[in-house]
Amino acid sequence: MRRAPPPPHAGGRWRGAGAAIIMSAEQVSGLCEQLVKAVTVIMDPASTQRYRLEALKFCEEFKEKCPICVPCGLKLAEKTQTAIVRHFGLQILEHVVKFRWNNMPRLEKVYLKNNVMGLISNGTQSILEEESHIKDVLSRIVVEMIKREWPQHWPDMLKELDTLSKQGETQTELVMFILLRLAEDVVTFQTLPTQRRRDIQQTLTQNMEKIFSFLLTALQQNVNKYRRMKTDLAQEPKAQANCRVGIAALNTLAGYIDWVALSHITADNCKLLEMLCLLLNEPELQIGAAECLLIAVSRKGKLEDRKPLMVLFGDVAMHYILSAAQTADGEGLVEKHYVFLKRLCQVLCALGSQLCALLGSDSDVETPANFGKYLDSFLAFTTHPSQFLRSSTQITWGALFRHEVLSRDPLLLAMIPKYLRASMTNLVKVGFPSKADSPSCEYSRFDFDSDEDFNAFFNSFRAQQGEVMRMACRLDPRTGFQMAGEWLKYQLTAPVDTGPMNSKTGEGLCSIFSPSFVQWDAMTFFSESVISQMFRTLDKDEIPVNDGIDLLQLVLNFETKDPLILSCVLTNVSALFPFVTYRPEYLPQVLSKLFASVTFEVVEESKFVMSVQAPRTRAVKNVRRHACSSIIKMCRDYPQLVLPNFEMLYNHVKQLLSNELLLTQMEKCALMEALVLISNQFKDYERQKAFLEELMAPVAGLWLSAEMQRVLSDPEAFISYVGADNKIADPVLEDPSGLNRSRISFCVYTILGVVKRARWPAAMEEAKAGGFLVGFMPSGTPIYRNPCTEQVLKLFDNLLALIRTHNNLYMPEMVAKLGETFAKALDMLEVEKNAILGLPQPLLELYDSPVYKTVLERMQGFFCTLYDNCFHILGNAGPSMQQDFYTVEGLAAQLLSSAFINLNNIPDYRLRPMLRVFVKPLVLSCPPEYYETLVCPMLGPLFTYLHMRLSQKWQVINQRSMLCEDDAADDNPESQEMLEEQLVRLLTREVMDLITVCCVSKKGAEHNSTVAVDGDDDEAMATEVAPPASAELTELGKCLTQQEDVCTALLVTAYTSLSWKDTLSCQRTTTQLCWPLLKQVLSGNLLPDAVSWFFTGVLKGLQTHGQHDGCMAALVHLAFQIYEALRPRYAELKAVMEQIPDIQKDSLEQFDSKLLNPALQKVADKRRKDHFKRLITGCIGKPLGEQFRKDVHIRNLPSLFKKVKPSLETDVLDNEDGEGLNTLFEP
Repeated sequence: MRRAPPPPHAGGRWRGAGAAIIMSAEQVSGLCEQLVKAVTVIMDPASTQRYRLEALKFCEEFKEKCPICVPCGLKLAEKTQTAIVRHFGLQILEHVVKFRWNNMPRLEKVYLKNNVMGLISNGTQSILEEESHIKDVLSRIVVEMIKREWPQHWPDMLKELDTLSKQGETQTELVMFILLRLAEDVVTFQTLPTQRRRDIQQTLTQNMEKIFSFLLTALQQNVNKYRRMKTDLAQEPKAQANCRVGIAALNTLAGYIDWVALSHITADNCKLLEMLCLLLNEPELQIGAAECLLIAVSRKGKLEDRKPLMVLFGDVAMHYILSAAQTADGEGLVEKHYVFLKRLCQVLCALGSQLCALLGSDSDVETPANFGKYLDSFLAFTTHPSQFLRSSTQITWGALFRHEVLSRDPLLLAMIPKYLRASMTNLVKVGFPSKADSPSCEYSRFDFDSDEDFNAFFNSFRAQQGEVMRMACRLDPRTGFQMAGEWLKYQLTAPVDTGPMNSKTGEGLCSIFSPSFVQWDAMTFFSESVISQMFRTLDKDEIPVNDGIDLLQLVLNFETKDPLILSCVLTNVSALFPFVTYRPEYLPQVLSKLFASVTFEVVEESKFVMSVQAPRTRAVKNVRRHACSSIIKMCRDYPQLVLPNFEMLYNHVKQLLSNELLLTQMEKCALMEALVLISNQFKDYERQKAFLEELMAPVAGLWLSAEMQRVLSDPEAFISYVGADNKIADPVLEDPSGLNRSRISFCVYTILGVVKRARWPAAMEEAKAGGFLVGFMPSGTPIYRNPCTEQVLKLFDNLLALIRTHNNLYMPEMVAKLGETFAKALDMLEVEKNAILGLPQPLLELYDSPVYKTVLERMQGFFCTLYDNCFHILGNAGPSMQQDFYTVEGLAAQLLSSAFINLNNIPDYRLRPMLRVFVKPLVLSCPPEYYETLVCPMLGPLFTYLHMRLSQKWQVINQRSMLCEDDAADDNPESQEMLEEQLVRLLTREVMDLITVCCVSKKGAEHNSTVAVDGDDDEAMATEVAPPASAELTELGKCLTQQEDVCTALLVTAYTSLSWKDTLSCQRTTTQLCWPLLKQVLSGNLLPDAVSWFFTGVLKGLQTHGQHDGCMAALVHLAFQIYEALRPRYAELKAVMEQIPDIQKDSLEQFDSKLLNPALQKVADKRRKDHFKRLITGCIGKPLGEQFRKDVHIRNLPSLFKKVKPSLETDVLDNEDGEGLNTLFEP
């Protein structure tokens, strides 16, 4: 087939678009032929790019400029043309209505309207043959006309539609499409001006009875015909046509049920709901019916109006809902039936929510007679093989168990054991879409794209179940405990089944998919949830102590060499530990069990090759870590209980520490932390100090030795000592300096553990008696001393030396000294990169393979952990040692010359944790007395530096996005750029958060909650507009702003950051920081240039972030605040306003004159702000999709409703100079 030639350029043909040119029929058909050719070229996959663009340009120019679009569009839309051409013809007509309607003569409008109605009447193929996109565009044209003319200029529109629908199924379906589209545009998406929307919605509401009656009649008649004819093969096409109309009626109802008055839904004895329930058993219509039912049952509103919905708990409705569920489930897994089941499940959930809302101590609604039947059917969904359906029911179970009336209902109480029994099954992690080891797998393949997806879903589903189980156990704690006990006993005696996927560690060990492990894992979660709730619910004397202790003994006596199962056993020990508070004699047994697990190994002689042991698997590492944290938790939560056994505990630990290779540094320090926690119970300063001195003696000996001092203070010596200057032949097995590194780690971990855990008694009397209290502040706050202070400060100089050395490692000349193997030793760990890029961690099939780390990975881990821990020590030092730390001589200078040295070379991923774990806690815990001597000298230079650094980084990012060229170097691929950009974003959040925490007090808000997260949470934008009313500067903020250079750095950073491309940071800074900072300097003599610069900064922010509602609202509010406060003193602000694109000068004059004339300041704040927002619209950024969109202008029609006499306030606004704002802002 020869390709059609490109259409001739017809630009000159319709230059005089405004003139009423009447063309002959030949000219119309000639033009139509060219258009047909053009459309064919556009849609032909074989067309070349140039041909296609020319054809496209021709069509677009035709739509924009040709004066005879209407006759051409109508001709192209004739039934004889192909579907593609007809669709294009109808698109032309839609374009005319949307963009030319306001300038069309009245007769032409009537001509177009009549022809379009004619197309609906007899211009389409029959309902079963016509393409859906043709039906769609035809209904759109009618709706566009309705939006412009109804009801004022087209009062009979609904009558005309009614008449059309009487012609047959084809027309009825199109009428449904029109009604649905109208409701969506007017109510759901609200895509038209306020007054038109109000006119149309109110007219719809006035006619709603007729509309509903029309929809219901059409639904009923077509369903009845469909049912009569569907069994007769001869009548099948007719039956299908009726079915189509039924589906359209249901879809249209779904668009109305959401917002019409509830009385329409419940009218005529809930006839609509009854019909919908009946249709649940009609396979072709059941999904649409369930959708409508769901929307109806989910309605909010006055409780009184919602009462009739309880009819759905009646016998008839319940029967239909349940039989539909059984039928759909009985037909096996077919996607259509499964989607229907999900809808039905949602209907039952929504019914439960309605019941909970309507049933209260003060309401006259009774618990429905069918409540038991409802619970049974709901339980059926909770026990369905589909994990998704199971999870859908959880929130409703929670609401029922929490409800003040229903939670006492005997039927619900009888359901608790059944619900818990179901949970025992549901907690077992099976149903991975890639596997076939459970009926759930088949359903998961419909619901999840990958195993990772399923894993993430299952983890949150399990957490949700834990919540609901705890609620159930609040009502019936004993049953839950009894079931947990039975299950635990069963697991302890059941033989281990490792399943086909055997562990790589050794024969007969579980992997995370082994049947035994998934059962242990589920049982452990169950017992943990249930037992913790029992202790919270029952009185002390009601606790079944004997049963609990029996279970604990069984668990303590259970031996296993399987690391995954042992981890579960340890969790059960922790869950049952509260019983030991009743029988302290069992504590030594518990400690022995935990200590045995701290040194757990999977020893297999055969695996040893020349006495080099394979590294521990992740599962083994987890067991050991788990045991350590259980010991810490026990010492933290039950220190009084453990205190009598302190000596035993201490000896255990000493014995383990005596062998340098037995434990990792982290494990050693965890055990030391546990001892420190118990020593806090001595409540005797001298005794605890002596103990800490003894505990830290080995560390002090190592840390203060001459060799260590040399290594810590010289970067070159340090690199050599930790082995980072070597070239290593076998990077997996060979690591000569591993021991040196572990010694440094051990010292740093220990100092951190002691600083973090050593404390004085909480009660002042006890602290005083124990010798911890040394006096009082002028404000009356007690001053305590920490028993660890002396030991820690002794080691402090070398710690700062290490930090200084570590910072200096990033100097180019030092990086050059790293050995070949370790060139990337200071780089980021892969895990950190993945977390920042939001890449999912792989499912741990690797859980049980030995963790072979290359020596480079170990070195990276060492540097990363060391850096973090050093700063954790500094961050904890303030809260821990208080005035003893803050008064260290020359502390500010010491910190500036160590922690803040060589920042230029330190990468963003190292700077972030420094700000978060050191600077922020130090500042927050510092008493005001030390602001002048410590905090201000430190933060001043830091903030100045951070502003410079971030500005440069954002400049690079902005240039990169402007260039967007494809010449990126190979060593910096896109993923690297993304990582760098995301890091700058996270660092920006960290910096802005730090400034906010330092400067602004948010009353009633916890500072910790503002820690930036690593996720990309721009989507979760809050739309909080005004800053909290109580956002005032803190004492520290005032102290910082009194120093001119620091104050400048803060203000410039805050206002520059508004146009950096990070939405979250922009919104937080706008709402919390910008105004309080600026308010502080308003009283001074601000330079006019500075004021203009701040205001411009906010407008630039609007240009960058205007597309995000939350940011836009906050920035508009800030710009409004600045303009109102400063415009009277600075005429320069008006000059800035005048530069805004498309600003209405007369409107600006009007706004200004009111602002400057206090006599006129009677306009409400909201009206003034709206006026201001309209003025600055020109600089509010739009999303990319809207930047080049052609605006649609819909004119207001004469008002339908009589105007109330305006109040004085609106008078001033609307009637000045006889020029109302409405007309000012009309297009």
